[in-house]
Amino acid sequence: MIDSECSKFSVGKFAATIVLVIVCLVMLTPIIFAVINSFKPYAEMMTSFVSFPNSLDLNNYVKAWKVANYQKSFFVSLVITVFGTIGAVLLASMASYKLARTKTRLSNFIFMVFVLAMTIPFHAIMIPLVQLANKLHITRSLIGIIPIYWGMYIPFAVFMLHGFVKTIPIELEEAAMLEGSRPMHTFFKIVFPLLRTPVATVCILDALSIWNDFLMPMLILSGNPNLKTIPMTQVNLFGQYTSEWNIAIAGMVLGLIPCLLFFLIMQKNIVGGLTDGAVK
Repeated sequence: MIDSECSKFSVGKFAATIVLVIVCLVMLTPIIFAVINSFKPYAEMMTSFVSFPNSLDLNNYVKAWKVANYQKSFFVSLVITVFGTIGAVLLASMASYKLARTKTRLSNFIFMVFVLAMTIPFHAIMIPLVQLANKLHITRSLIGIIPIYWGMYIPFAVFMLHGFVKTIPIELEEAAMLEGSRPMHTFFKIVFPLLRTPVATVCILDALSIWNDFLMPMLILSGNPNLKTIPMTQVNLFGQYTSEWNIAIAGMVLGLIPCLLFFLIMQKNIVGGLTDGAVK
């Protein structure tokens, strides 16, 4: 009886593994073909899209780097991503702490407002947001786009961190206050370090989203030629009538590399934060 149950379990586990491998291959197929064709000359790529290149030619990457000015756009994307992520996480963590510790109807209502804000699609507020940014004269500058990202990503961060704050024993804070610790000092020295797993998860998800965002920088920064993110510069790789797809694909791979490396390094924090959040 036990042997039959073990055999059924092993067969089921093997079948599930096969299905997951197939799903992974399907999802990785576009990336694999993009990397393969990024080394091909234009004529070779148009002749056969699925074959391996005859030689590993880096000219496509060199041309894409020069045409898209990746050195400058990488710096702009990095500044927006770092400050946008850090600001959103800091503000959201403090808001989550206050909402979790203040048990009133008003705090519950404010938390529900944050949750409901997550359901509003960006396209529904896109035009009013740009009009407001123009009236405030914050377009075409990093000072304008970074606070906008704070407003966009704070609701999700509050939603993620609120439940974790509730699991932290309030006795730790009471003991610190008895020792003369101020509320802000208590938060950053006691509460915030205990939130490192969900904070890391939120940072990673927000950073990846901001790094890959095209629409918001296009709406806010399009009037300033000196402020172009990597997704914005990739548009320069496509002509009005003709497109060198081999160079465009190489440019896309260049933009993907930092994002992919960051995800591979931090993927344990993503899984850990999401699973801990599900349990809590």
